Amino acid sequence: MAADVVSAGLAPVFVVMLLALLEYFGFAMAVGRARYRYGVKAPATAGNEDFERVYRVQMNTLELLAIFLPSLWAFAIFVSPMWAAGLGVVFIIGRLLFFTGYVKAAEKRSLGFGLSMFPTLFLLIGGLFGAARAMLG
Repeated sequence: MAADVVSAGLAPVFVVMLLALLEYFGFAMAVGRARYRYGVKAPATAGNEDFERVYRVQMNTLELLAIFLPSLWAFAIFVSPMWAAGLGVVFIIGRLLFFTGYVKAAEKRSLGFGLSMFPTLFLLIGGLFGAARAMLG
């Protein structure tokens, strides 16, 4: 099975997927640290603006992962695993920049937002067209 994944060129896509999930795990841990640091007790999600920005990064990332991960795999299977992995790396960098910017100030999240949204949209549209082409062709 692993040899099939490697021969199909999908190993880099698995690495990107797992790195994206590891990054998300890190964001979840940051929320826990922020709860402690700013005194926001669960289940509260409001009350301290600094906490709320960290929390929003985690939630925004979770919302985007629901689109990113299936799009990553559709693009990898129907278009190109290497391009999917490359776009996935841009997504991961974008999310990291989104985190560092947003935690400082909400106005500083734009670059990271763009660097994670545009690759996701490209993967989504490319995967859709690739799957439709395979279905019709």
